[in-house]
Amino acid sequence: MPLTFPDGFQWGAATAAYQIEGAVQEDDRGLSIWDTFCRQPARIQDGDTGDIACDHYHRMEEDVALMAELGLQTYRFSVAWSRVLPFGKGAVNLKGLDFYDRLVDALLARGIQPALTLYHWDLPQSLQDLGGWANRDTADYFAEYAALMYDKLGDRVTRWITLNEPIIFTTFGHRTGVMAPGIRDLGITAKAVHHAMLAHGKAVQAFRGSGRAGEIGITNANTSFEPADDTPETAHAVELARDFDSRLFHGPVYGRGYPISVLRYYESKDAPFPIWPGDMETIAAPTDFLGVNLYSRSLIAADPGRGTGYRLAPPTLPLLPMGYEMAPHALGDFVRWVSNEYGRPKIYITENGVCDNTEPDATGAVNDTVRMDLLQGFLRGLHGAIADGADVRAYYLWSLMDNFEWAFGYSKRFGIVHMDFETLARTPKASARMYSEIIRRNGMEA
Repeated sequence: MPLTFPDGFQWGAATAAYQIEGAVQEDDRGLSIWDTFCRQPARIQDGDTGDIACDHYHRMEEDVALMAELGLQTYRFSVAWSRVLPFGKGAVNLKGLDFYDRLVDALLARGIQPALTLYHWDLPQSLQDLGGWANRDTADYFAEYAALMYDKLGDRVTRWITLNEPIIFTTFGHRTGVMAPGIRDLGITAKAVHHAMLAHGKAVQAFRGSGRAGEIGITNANTSFEPADDTPETAHAVELARDFDSRLFHGPVYGRGYPISVLRYYESKDAPFPIWPGDMETIAAPTDFLGVNLYSRSLIAADPGRGTGYRLAPPTLPLLPMGYEMAPHALGDFVRWVSNEYGRPKIYITENGVCDNTEPDATGAVNDTVRMDLLQGFLRGLHGAIADGADVRAYYLWSLMDNFEWAFGYSKRFGIVHMDFETLARTPKASARMYSEIIRRNGMEA
């Protein structure tokens, strides 16, 4: 029996500027924090950089043609802030704007709806030199940048995403230091979190003020948290995990503020959130959808000795090369939870995918069966969540093509199109053919 998705459901794929564009020193693009981070010793696996990546900057037309061939109905991409504003503010780079102008036109010419992410982790280095996300002024610079993009592309782009995964670029960029800009400081993390959320709110306000038609939301990285056992202590620990993860970034957007447990933790570490009067109202500026990124689940155990009150329990399912558990049920489970938690908002699955490092066989074919099996499992779970009342309107597979996977360099492959990083040849994998068929049918077999 087929599992058919609702009429009008959209199928797409997602990428990010630094991961695919390359051309980092061309056409007056400014440096980003990832250009700097990649130059620091031992930061990136194998010393890889995004200097060339997939060379999408030069091969954009080819890539859009490939999207059309696969049947994509919508494509989520990000703008490199430093490509259009080399110093993050001030002088506009018309060459950089022109690239995105041509990309949007190319997509629309193929009947593919653009979904534009304003920030996918690549802060202009010039703004980092002024304090980056720890500097409150960055929120205003972001709103100015957003307004520029609404002005230049808002006549054709009608789906906007402010920030991609603020939990990742704040926590891993400022607390653990394993991502750009490579800082390890809890006080700076608190500032980065709050100023990023403030930037989101200001960008939403700027969109409303622009008079442009369309919709705007935010995308968060999410994990489906499950208890490691059935004790009440563990059930409470799961709620704490949700506080420090999902609710920290969803709650303020929906007018609920930051979780008390999180604020108390940071205050106990002498790292309070720098909240000014009116900030929370700005962050809660009404949005049109919630973007959900999800790849797996995490098992949670109580740990009263830790400041957060919980810890990750050892995984019990097989692991993928990224260390994620193979947990296809996690997508449906999380969507049900987040839908119930925030009053059934409109949801777009802005990222979901599988790291499967299968290489081409002797014939050049890539039979990425692990990805295929797990993607079908994710979609079955999502279909179930929709049947249970979640208002999910679109699904963006991560990713269109293998790309620069941040600190892992080119060692992890998420694409349904294989990239030969020596020749830059693009080869659709078996999963691409499967996904094309799912799009064509608006569903799949149960």
